[in-house]
Amino acid sequence: MCGRYSLSKSKIDLEERFQAEMLADFTPRYNIAPTQLVPVITSESPKGFSFFYWGITPDFGQNKPVSQKLINAKAETVHEKISFKSSFEKRRCLVPADGFFEWKKLGKKTKIPHRFTLREDNLFSFAGIWEEYEGLSGEIQHTFLILTTSPNEVVSEVHDRMPVILSKENEKKWLDKYSSEEDLLKMLKPYPAELMLSYTVSPMVNSVQNDSPGIIRRTSPMDQFGNYTLFG
Repeated sequence: MCGRYSLSKSKIDLEERFQAEMLADFTPRYNIAPTQLVPVITSESPKGFSFFYWGITPDFGQNKPVSQKLINAKAETVHEKISFKSSFEKRRCLVPADGFFEWKKLGKKTKIPHRFTLREDNLFSFAGIWEEYEGLSGEIQHTFLILTTSPNEVVSEVHDRMPVILSKENEKKWLDKYSSEEDLLKMLKPYPAELMLSYTVSPMVNSVQNDSPGIIRRTSPMDQFGNYTLFG
């Protein structure tokens, strides 16, 4: 799964990379978590950034608590599931990011957080789908989730799933309403391992209350006493 990611680049960087306008203010984010409001680019408005909440509440669970929101969907079955089929066909989005986090188990109780990025630390996008629905008080809500696939060799050292990272060439095709189901499914594959890297980060990322540059800084592997050393 993908349950935490970063978007630490500036508003100008985002606009230049995605050739889209961001009308709202944006502060770099280092520890994005489910239920938070973050920028996406939708198939309905590909030339601008929209701000949606991460986590779709399925129709059959509108009254469930926040923890029941769906933040990921399997790329292998997204076109078949009743919950996602319509969004996959009509409401696709790019989810800008520059890294994501997963936790590697060490023994029974310890989990070591790792950050995954592109080798050049460039911006990229996850493949996402989005929904629009009316909230309990009548307001219109926009939400999204991230598609996941089997891991490449870099991610498989830590986790058995990874978010779908779209190649730059496929981003326009992903948003194009005329793309065929066959072409869309071909995009939903593991990103080439040789273009990615990973490193351990501080356990500060464990708390959604923490959102500072220190979270994405490289650390030494945790020693037997659980100590971390931050590198500049």
